[in-house]
Amino acid sequence: MATFLWWIMTAVLAFTVSMTVNACPPSDLAALLAVKAALHEPYLGIFNSWTGNDCCNKWYGVTCDPSNKRVADIALRGESEDPIFQKAKRTGYMTGQISPAICKLDRLANVIIADWKGISGIIPSCVTALPFLRHLDLTGNQISGAIPSDIGKLSQLTVLNLPDNKLTGIIPASIGNLSSLMHLDLRNNMISGSLPQNIGKLRMLSRALLSGNQISGQIPRTVQHIYRLSDLDLSLNRISGPIPESLGKMAVLATLNLDGNMISGTLPATLINSGISILNVSRNAIEGGIPDVFGPRSYFMVMDLSYNKLKGPIPKSITSAAYVGHLDLSHNHMCGAIPAGSWFDHLEASSFTFNDCLCGKPLRAC
Repeated sequence: MATFLWWIMTAVLAFTVSMTVNACPPSDLAALLAVKAALHEPYLGIFNSWTGNDCCNKWYGVTCDPSNKRVADIALRGESEDPIFQKAKRTGYMTGQISPAICKLDRLANVIIADWKGISGIIPSCVTALPFLRHLDLTGNQISGAIPSDIGKLSQLTVLNLPDNKLTGIIPASIGNLSSLMHLDLRNNMISGSLPQNIGKLRMLSRALLSGNQISGQIPRTVQHIYRLSDLDLSLNRISGPIPESLGKMAVLATLNLDGNMISGTLPATLINSGISILNVSRNAIEGGIPDVFGPRSYFMVMDLSYNKLKGPIPKSITSAAYVGHLDLSHNHMCGAIPAGSWFDHLEASSFTFNDCLCGKPLRAC
């Protein structure tokens, strides 16, 4: 009997030790509970599963590294097709702040706390000390304050998504040190100052979305060195000066949105005969004529040059473009006959109105 009891006790002890070994470390558990305590989610019960001693076992939005049971990912999205949202028939809403305790999870690779609408406070500056962080997404909250000045310490960061918040301050110069960064989204904040001159060091960057801020100064010529850049959106800011002609020479740049700024100078010819397919430079102060350099390489899904100070005729070479889908030349000072061509037939009069003396189909006859 004693032998049997001893065997039972040994088995229970071994099972307990096994469960402890396979559970997340107490330090990670404590850090997650501190993160939870700083947030309030009243409708969906997102944190109802955050109970027990093993944060690696079915805690909503938490993923651990199977090799060491350290917390590797936090993925909490306020807009999701997860059954918990479908059952509630609503999107998420969460208030509170992101606790600095999150920085104690020093094996984190991905932090996504996005689209909760009510999370405020600042980005904990200590996140820049997370050595393995690759993805930081705090989209769609009420986060204020500045981007941490030493954000450039995150050498493995590939995605930095901070749009639709209330961020202020400047884009830190250290951002040029993010040598692995591929996606940068800072749209719809209150970020000011100029673009860092060293932004050209972001050689892996493919998308730079910075619209809807208060960014001023000129477009740094160093942008041309971001050879993987395919999407540049600087619209709705306070950018001034000319458009660097080097933008039209970039190998893979396909979308260039500069509308709603204070850009002056002339329209570089390089933009017309380039690989850019969406070009929007409307609502600026661009002068001179449209360069007469359209050719087979000119393929524009969108070309919006409206609300500028453009003069002269519409270039005849536009009829040799491979394709021009949406064209808007309205609200300029252009004059002369609209080139005839079957592919112009889909354009409406609104594409040419409010100029000095344009004529021809679809406007009045010349």
